Amino acid sequence: MEPVTPGSCRPDPKPSTASTPPPSRYESQKRRDWNTFLQYLRNHKPPLTLTLCSSAHVLEFLKYLDQFGKTKVHVTTCFFFGHSDPTSPCACPHKQAWGSLDSLIGRLRAAYEENGGRPDTNPFAARAVRIYLSEVKGSQAKARGMTYQKKRRNPTVTTVRLDVA
Repeated sequence: MEPVTPGSCRPDPKPSTASTPPPSRYESQKRRDWNTFLQYLRNHKPPLTLTLCSSAHVLEFLKYLDQFGKTKVHVTTCFFFGHSDPTSPCACPHKQAWGSLDSLIGRLRAAYEENGGRPDTNPFAARAVRIYLSEVKGSQAKARGMTYQKKRRNPTVTTVRLDVA
């Protein structure tokens, strides 16, 4: 029970302390992803430390995550390969969507450096990881019959209207 101030019926208000706001959704997700990756390293056979982690281990981790994916990726022998809207179910595997992997790598890249890692040794920023993400993006686009094209900005056209009376 809280103490009561003499002559008052109300308990003393708690001293105001400067509380930190809750972490943003991005920060929470980054922390959760970081902890998941560290758990993966601990469960690795043989267990790995962060200092021994390389881009190869990051790629293993991304491939391991595919088993939890929800994106149907048609194999080249599937009747629906290249079709964006299949009309019936097929036995093709589910994988992590390219955009999810790309976001995950961005968060882990930031978390690595926030947790004392040097940018020049960041395994999440390695060329092999960028190439893998690019290949996943391309293969998923082909499997859905979509192409990703770089967005080109059209020059802004300004029209001027001259009213001549």
